[in-house]
Amino acid sequence: MNNNITQGIDVSSLSVLVVDDVPLNILLIKKMLSQYTFEIRTANSGQAALDAIAEKKVDLLLLDLMMPGIDGFEVIRRLRAADDTKDLPIIILSALNSEQDISKGFQLGANDFINKPIIMEKLINSVTTQINLHATKKA
Repeated sequence: MNNNITQGIDVSSLSVLVVDDVPLNILLIKKMLSQYTFEIRTANSGQAALDAIAEKKVDLLLLDLMMPGIDGFEVIRRLRAADDTKDLPIIILSALNSEQDISKGFQLGANDFINKPIIMEKLINSVTTQINLHATKKA
């Protein structure tokens, strides 16, 4: 399909981790990204996300905030504290949309914040932007 959404980057080589404790939300996000050939991995909790990232490198994280156990804020905090994940692009996808929650997400190191319900065009634009920015930093 459309592998070239970014500046000459083959997205089929990129791994996206979608983290949400609601299976339907994961399915919807996967469907929105299905036109691209990302490797899409999933996790249903903060701890599962941290374990998945420790197991295999991820190029982009799509992260819910409200989850049992380790919430999304704590996931960001831990990822930003580790050398190997401090620059990982993180897009928050959350129904929490108060100024305080959005501000906290950015202060902890999120790269973008998308309110639920997710609008497909907003998700695609954010994913594309973060992939391009991350590739530019690595170059």
